[in-house]
Amino acid sequence: MIDGMRVLSFSHFVQGPSASQYLADLGADVVKVEPPSGSWERRVGSAGIRLDGRSVTFLAVNRNKRSVVVDLKHPDAMTVLRPLIEWADVLIENYRGGALEKLGLGYDAVRAIRPDIIYASATGWGSRGPMSGRPGVDLLVQARSGLISVTGDAAGTPVVDQHGAALLAMGVLAAYARKLTTGKGARVESSLLAAGLDLQAESLALYFSGRKSQADITRAPELACWSIDAPYGVYRLKDACVAIAVSGTMDDFGAALGSEELAAFDQDERRRRRDEYAGILGRVLAGWTYQQLADVLEPRGFWIERVATYDDVRSDPQVRDEQLLMELPAGAARATVLAHPVRYDGELPALRAAPPELGEHTRDMLCEVGFSAADVDAFAASGVVRAGEHR
Repeated sequence: MIDGMRVLSFSHFVQGPSASQYLADLGADVVKVEPPSGSWERRVGSAGIRLDGRSVTFLAVNRNKRSVVVDLKHPDAMTVLRPLIEWADVLIENYRGGALEKLGLGYDAVRAIRPDIIYASATGWGSRGPMSGRPGVDLLVQARSGLISVTGDAAGTPVVDQHGAALLAMGVLAAYARKLTTGKGARVESSLLAAGLDLQAESLALYFSGRKSQADITRAPELACWSIDAPYGVYRLKDACVAIAVSGTMDDFGAALGSEELAAFDQDERRRRRDEYAGILGRVLAGWTYQQLADVLEPRGFWIERVATYDDVRSDPQVRDEQLLMELPAGAARATVLAHPVRYDGELPALRAAPPELGEHTRDMLCEVGFSAADVDAFAASGVVRAGEHR
């Protein structure tokens, strides 16, 4: 799809690496520049989970890339990096604000080397305002963006990281499309804060435009969304939990369950007395199994779904047929990760390369941009680069 795009990625954790992986999946030649010790997600990762010595966090967000090791603090770093910058169409980074500027790799410095560069920065809080210099990670952004206050008391998974990655990749693709037609580069900026708010686009618009208050958001625990009428939510059954979506007016929902109490609520009352309705429904459903409920509601056109565990997801025939999980080699082991989430002409992008070993492509890449084998040997001897494989 974008086989001609060349990306130099100075990124770690999840947001930046995942953004560049989206581009790599689509065919971009992504070169990941890592410190001698390796990027954070390679060295540490989450939960300490490793396969054959390899961090699964790293495996999840670094396929289809090449790895080059450069010590950015070494006095000869720019000697190595200059031809790499000249080679690249795009530079992606998610370092703390100002960190790359101190190393001579800020936007103005890079643009002086490659005037048409697309310089894409992912930050926690953005580049302006009182929070711009502070560390921003998913959980803190979920807290400050209001996301936790409307979804519950805890964040189950770092959704803002992944959405932030997708938005950054979208920005790079838009800038690249312009570059192909005008030859102009661009400064692309995204933030976790913007991503956290973007996940709530409808909810925030309804809240602010409707002049609502926190009292409107506070609701019974079964109700999934403050702005959608009951019974929209998750309820406990005898053998499972069920998600019930609103489908149509729902006027005959109570009757379908054989509950006169629920049948007495019209749409306006389900909105005004939503907590009361949810409480009654919870008591009614406590005596049902999921299959009993499905047999009654699905033929009548009501939308329900069993709440799945991750074990359920792995064996889900819909997930299988959509090929949304894939396996990667991890040394002698195999890692299960998410596939690219979009199809193109009916196909998912193929796996071209497993996540690279640390510095696996340093020698080849430096020779590709004009250095000799002797140059690379000298760089390695001085410590500015690391060539060869390392877990």
